[in-house]
Amino acid sequence: MFTRLLAAFIIVPLIELALLLQVTMYTNLRTTILLVIVTGVIGSFLARREGVMAWFRFQSALAEGRAPSREIQDGLMIVFAAALLLTPGLLTDALGFTLLLPQGREFVRRTLLKRYMQRFHVQVNSQPDSVQQPLNRNERDSSFTIDAESFQRKN
Repeated sequence: MFTRLLAAFIIVPLIELALLLQVTMYTNLRTTILLVIVTGVIGSFLARREGVMAWFRFQSALAEGRAPSREIQDGLMIVFAAALLLTPGLLTDALGFTLLLPQGREFVRRTLLKRYMQRFHVQVNSQPDSVQQPLNRNERDSSFTIDAESFQRKN
C-alpha cells in the first residue's frame, strides 16, 4: 500500500507537469495559467453548489427516517473532487469535474461497488428456534442484534 501511495505521489505530479508543458507548447504560458485558474474557480463554484445540494439531501434522508448512505457517499466524493480541483493540473481537474457531476459519481459508485463486492462473501445462518421478523425500516427503534463472524480477505 505504501509503495502504491508513493508511486501515486510521484507519478501523478509528473504526468500533470508533462500535460501542462504540452498545453504551454501548443498555446502559451499565459493561456495555460489562465486555464488552471479558470478550472479552479469553476470547480470551487460547482463543488460548493453540489456540496450544499448533498447536504440538503442528507438532511432530507434523515427527516424521512432512512439511512443516508448514498448522500454520505456523494458528500465524500464531492469533498474529494474539491481537493482534486485545488491541485493545479489538468488530469486532477478532469477527475474532480467528473466527481462533481451526478452521473460521474454514480459511475464511480457502481464501479467501486462492483469491484469491492466481488471480494466479499456474505452467509446468513438462522437459528431454528428463533423467531424471525422482517425488519421494518420505518421504525426508529434499531434494537436488533446481528451475529457475525470475521473472515480473512483472499489475496
